[in-house]
Amino acid sequence: MPPPDTDHARWFAEEVHAHDGQLRAYLRGTYPAVRDVDDVVQESYLRIWKAKLVHPITSTKSFLFQVARNLAIDVVRRKRSAATDSSVGLHDLCVPDDSADVTATLSQQEKVDLLTAALSTLPERTREVVFLRKFQSVPQREVAARLGIAERTVETQLAKGMKRCAAYLKKRGINGFSCDE
Repeated sequence: MPPPDTDHARWFAEEVHAHDGQLRAYLRGTYPAVRDVDDVVQESYLRIWKAKLVHPITSTKSFLFQVARNLAIDVVRRKRSAATDSSVGLHDLCVPDDSADVTATLSQQEKVDLLTAALSTLPERTREVVFLRKFQSVPQREVAARLGIAERTVETQLAKGMKRCAAYLKKRGINGFSCDE
C-alpha cells in the first residue's frame, strides 16, 4: 500500500489540478476586477489541500470553485474598499513644477484646494467615479467592475460630477480648471 502522502498527491493531481484551466477561465470571466488570478488559484489550492487533510471532500470540483469564488469576492471587496478609503490626497495629484515661482505655486495650491472642496460636495458614488476616471485614469469598464455598477452608470455619474465640480469652481471664479495647468 502506498504511503498516505502519495495518495493525497495523486488525489490533488487528478481531482484538483485537473480543473486548473477551467478555474482560471471562470475567474477571469466572472471577476475581471481580479488582476492576479494566479494568486486566487494558488490560495484556492492551498485551502482545498488543507480541507482534505481535515475531512473528506465529496465533490472536489464544486468545492474548489466555491473556494475560488469566495476568495475572488474578497479580493474585489478589498479593492473596492481600498479605492474608497485611499489615503492619496488630491494634493499629490497635481504637483507644481520645481522651477515655478512662489506665486505660481501658491496659485496652484489654491486651485487644488478649491478642486478638493468641489469634490467633497459630490455624493460618495459620484466622487468615487470622478476620482477613478479623472485622477487615476481607470478605464470606464474597470470602474464599473470595481464599483459593481453598469458602464452607463459610470458615464452618467462622471458627467454629473464634472458638471457639479465645474459649477462649484465657476462660482469661485475658476473657469476651465484642469490639473494640467
